[in-house]
Amino acid sequence: MNCPNVSLLNAKRIESLKTPFATRRVPHSAFATLLAGEVTPRAGDLVLCRVEKIGQHRHLELTSGRRAKLYPGDEIVLAYGNRYAPDQFESLVPEDLGRCQMVAAGGIASKVVSKHGRMKNATTVQPLGLVGDRHGKPVNLADFALPEPAPQTACPFVISVLGTSMNAGKTETAAQIIRGLRAAGLRVGAAKVTGTGSGGDVWSMNDAGAQTVLDFTDAGLPSTYLSDGEEVVRVMHTLIGYLGASGVDVVVFEVADGLFQRETSELVKSPEFADAVDAVVFAAGDAMGSAGGVQWLRSLGLPVRAATGVLTASPLAAREAATVTGLPVLGLDDLSSADVAEHLGYAERQALLQIGGAQ
Repeated sequence: MNCPNVSLLNAKRIESLKTPFATRRVPHSAFATLLAGEVTPRAGDLVLCRVEKIGQHRHLELTSGRRAKLYPGDEIVLAYGNRYAPDQFESLVPEDLGRCQMVAAGGIASKVVSKHGRMKNATTVQPLGLVGDRHGKPVNLADFALPEPAPQTACPFVISVLGTSMNAGKTETAAQIIRGLRAAGLRVGAAKVTGTGSGGDVWSMNDAGAQTVLDFTDAGLPSTYLSDGEEVVRVMHTLIGYLGASGVDVVVFEVADGLFQRETSELVKSPEFADAVDAVVFAAGDAMGSAGGVQWLRSLGLPVRAATGVLTASPLAAREAATVTGLPVLGLDDLSSADVAEHLGYAERQALLQIGGAQ
């Protein structure tokens, strides 16, 4: 960062600001100054913006969970971040405080590079300055991240939900698995390990009955796009560690986008992922996608236990997927049944632990 112009933010202005889901770990008491002028934003920096033109996102997900309608002239706080969303926007953190876009309802400011043909233009915002603390230092999500968790003696059973792409059915799969595990009498924690800061997936898993739900913003990132592999592994370990410490029996975590997305691919191919995961459930939109994804995951030696996803809306597609993968293809009713714990290997793992403990 160069030489910003630093001014004070008064209490009344701070109180009136709309602050989004992605910034929920940052208290208003951290807001003290505004840094304008020659400023180079970083991913995770908080920025005070004025809404200029409403586009694709007409609402802002507040820290409370309420969706606040946006109007031109509103002052809102966003977090700078990169976004990779094949069905929505590709965007990057800009190099200055020039006009940019709000690319996610959870409160991400970024410069749009490309968009899906069905998307409207992104909502346009004018940055007024980075939000700074009382020392004039930019406030960044990383400053309020969960610290590294303490080592755990008891490890929960860990289920990872992966998929072919956005909208393959991953979040619904995770939610229904949570319901099934709860029906089996188990305590469940949940996490979204990668993606772009937005509350929908977190709230879905919470509504399904997970007693604690975390995501990468709790680990200090506005999004995981363009993060290096070690950083994404750190996020996974942090979230699983905190959920394990909360006393849950099972952790269900979703990895965003598809297997070929850079950060997803690097994470899934890492030895740390293989060490952490007890079961993988793979969501796809059709049998071909299911077959290709399951084959790729098996080539890595990962414990793929079931196929699922949008394809289960079609009995014929589900039958095709079962034939080509050799896996049980679980629909929503199957996932939300107490039997899902057995399908995914929880009882088998517990039996092995008991045998090991008896020796």
